[in-house]
Amino acid sequence: MEREILRTVLRHPFRVTGRALWLAATFLLAGLDYAGRLVRVRGKLTRAQRAAWLQFHARRVLPVLGAECHMTGPVPAAGLLVCNHLSYLDVIVLAAQARTMFVAKREVKGWPIFGLFARMAGTIFVDRERRRDVNQRAGEIEAALDGGALVVLFPEGTSSDGSTVLPFKSSLLEPATAGTHPVSAGCLAYELDDGAPGEDVCYWKDMTLAPHLIKLLSKSGPRCFVNFRRVENPSRDRKELAAQLHEEVRRMNRPMSSASRREIFAEAGAAV
Repeated sequence: MEREILRTVLRHPFRVTGRALWLAATFLLAGLDYAGRLVRVRGKLTRAQRAAWLQFHARRVLPVLGAECHMTGPVPAAGLLVCNHLSYLDVIVLAAQARTMFVAKREVKGWPIFGLFARMAGTIFVDRERRRDVNQRAGEIEAALDGGALVVLFPEGTSSDGSTVLPFKSSLLEPATAGTHPVSAGCLAYELDDGAPGEDVCYWKDMTLAPHLIKLLSKSGPRCFVNFRRVENPSRDRKELAAQLHEEVRRMNRPMSSASRREIFAEAGAAV
């Protein structure tokens, strides 16, 4: 791993070093800002306050990575948003667009830096291997939805290279079956001029965080594409809802050339 990191740094020493220092400073300022907000409220931040903090600093991280984001479709403000999952960058991209609360696998909680900030942002961590834990977290999701939150769920349960949409797990979709909250689908895709998105942006298989992040910092900057769609008449059965949402995201993820994707998103306009 050390050799891989060294090779990446030597290829683009100024870009990697500059961005790494900038990213560290951005994380430090985010932590100080969080502490300052705690002092001002003299207690614990509310869900809405955490979401506002996360959005503010997610927007500050994107320029560090040189990321350019393009959106199409209505960005949801509340309810459940389900998306395909490609990378830890997904969280930053989505959080920059809306005030969100995320659901993540339990392992993320222990990630260096990212895990800490995920906890600070109020992320709901779930152990999918334990049914009791899944049921408890589903209750937390329902409470967040009832409170007007936009809850982001990656129902594939893991990340991929984006070539396909993995089957959706239905266990955490129960809170959306009551029909009292809006349900939206989102599809993410990435492009790179100087690399392969499936290897250099997507974080999957047995990749390790540190070398992958350094490799990402060495790139000229990824282009992020997100398509949002409001789901009409979502099913009241969670397994049927999982299949319905999977088909919606799969349609949005249909193969298309970079040129046609840029044309579609150019017509819809761009977002931060």
